Amino acid sequence: MGYKLAGYDHLGGVEIDPKVADVYQTNHKPKHLYVEDIRLFNQRQDFPPELYDLDLLDGSPPCSTFSMAGSREGAWGKKKVFREGQAKQTLDDLVFVYVDTIAKLKPKVCLLENVKGIIQGNAKYYSKQIVARMQAAGYRVQVFLLNAASMGVPQKRERVFFIGLRNDIKLPELVLRFDEKAVRYSEIEDVLDKTENTKNTKGYLLYVKTKEGDSFSKEDPRGQFFGYSKIGFNNIPNTIVSNSGTAQWHPIFFRQMNKIEVCQIGTYPLDYNFKSIEPKYLIGMSVPPVMTAQIGHQIWLQWLSKIKY
Repeated sequence: MGYKLAGYDHLGGVEIDPKVADVYQTNHKPKHLYVEDIRLFNQRQDFPPELYDLDLLDGSPPCSTFSMAGSREGAWGKKKVFREGQAKQTLDDLVFVYVDTIAKLKPKVCLLENVKGIIQGNAKYYSKQIVARMQAAGYRVQVFLLNAASMGVPQKRERVFFIGLRNDIKLPELVLRFDEKAVRYSEIEDVLDKTENTKNTKGYLLYVKTKEGDSFSKEDPRGQFFGYSKIGFNNIPNTIVSNSGTAQWHPIFFRQMNKIEVCQIGTYPLDYNFKSIEPKYLIGMSVPPVMTAQIGHQIWLQWLSKIKY
């Protein structure tokens, strides 16, 4: 969606989760859709010619093992079965598998996105390896830490972008600076939703005590509601996460952000067809389309528009 907003022709992608691929197919009807592990995709010898020398190849390898809220080192190198239902696999090495995809398809510009945690602590090893392997594949690499809130997205969402320009293309370094006006919760609130659910007595009592912008855990001696927070009207919403144990609550009514609000926070169209997938899960797993559009537009302006085809 982000690249379409920026004016690109979108060709397709690779997705291991059949349910997510179905949503992708329904909403975007990609010309090329490979529903398989990226490792299997890399082994293919039957790519159509238009997948080589792409203007831009974008990849977001799973980030849960690098998130500061995740298991991090405890999950590195370990195989497990994930909720998508595929075979046992490791996740932390998929950033390198995607670099193999870059090396195989040789796009003019390549982009690898992940969470801020990949450049923090022991995960810096992975960042250095990503840069080294992208360079070995023939790219000049820059690393950016960007916040969606500065890019016209009503969400505080920091993400790291490794962006490479193929060595044979001689252009200046990419400059990415964004200073869009903050979009606060009051601007995207669904004012018609006055739902109240007071059946969860403990949660309701904590909610009543919690101040706008604070976590419920501040009022909970056992800290069990760490992932719950009461958003303030003048606040930029926090990162939408796929985890069902984390939620942002309305400043006045005892309800979580509803679908209309979650879509706007994630910059998804209100008529997007999520099919059987919970909107919060899919949006929490995504880079906000407007964030992608901002980056894609600058890549076009500063690089791709300068190339003679």
